[in-house]
Amino acid sequence: MYGPTWGASAPAKVILLGEHAVVFGKPAVSVAIGLRLRCRIRLAAVPSLNGIQLGPQNYSYVSACLAKRNAPPTAVLTDSDFPSGSGLGSSAAVTVALLAALAASTGSFKEDVVAREAFEVECDVQGRASPIDTSTCTHGKGILVSRERESSLLWEMSKDTRRWCVHDLPVPKMTLVVGFTGKSKPTGPLVAKVKRYVDHSTFARDMVDEIGEVTMEGVRHMSKGDLEGLGRMMTKDHKLLAILGVSTRELDKLVSSVLPYSYGAKLTGAGGGGSMVALTDRPEEVVDIIRRKGGQPFTAETGVPGVKID
Repeated sequence: MYGPTWGASAPAKVILLGEHAVVFGKPAVSVAIGLRLRCRIRLAAVPSLNGIQLGPQNYSYVSACLAKRNAPPTAVLTDSDFPSGSGLGSSAAVTVALLAALAASTGSFKEDVVAREAFEVECDVQGRASPIDTSTCTHGKGILVSRERESSLLWEMSKDTRRWCVHDLPVPKMTLVVGFTGKSKPTGPLVAKVKRYVDHSTFARDMVDEIGEVTMEGVRHMSKGDLEGLGRMMTKDHKLLAILGVSTRELDKLVSSVLPYSYGAKLTGAGGGGSMVALTDRPEEVVDIIRRKGGQPFTAETGVPGVKID
């Protein structure tokens, strides 16, 4: 790149409990993991991403970030440790990293501002979202999203009639193994599908309520360092998400295959493809099983930092 450049990186995330239900104001738990997406920017004659000119119909998150910051024409370069559409927050990571780099270029970087702007970008692009992905990629470590404000509050977000309080959540030392199915699915249509189901079905609304209860039970186990209890809640959450219709045969196969070697396992992210995650103290065996079942395994370190200016 020629001329001054600015860079930032953001971590991937794994939702341990509560995806989809969090869009309806229920609690959810997410952790940042040790895979990162890096972004570097410079001023240019025309806006581009990795050498390809940006237009109104392509690279919507990048274009939306540039518009959010009223940025001049900017060349954006990215590289990532994890695949796009894998359920690990690739859109949130690129949004957070790019907004942070843009803020750094004007000397105005603030973590809470990046978190808020990134959530607004995801809402604009997806149509309906929660702040869990973007807040995790911004803050790192672990977060709890809930309606109630606690002493560990990081920031508060609202959209329409919904409100989320985002809290720092201490995460016990644990090993996660992610299994990517190799099938990518955009988040927006899956979120819209669940919303239609919930809008028209009391049964679906009950499932969403139960996911919220399972999430808080998982938080209680986590606070005591009870990985067995947390794992049970993760497996229960997967079954509820499958009932909501966001799991797939591939995800179910990977989850059931690793359960004998794990405290618990579930899909993570929007579903419809993407990834599952296992909480385990036997990571080598889980990695081997995922690989043999046709998935792409990642061993995930927890307790990692959020967005960083490079």
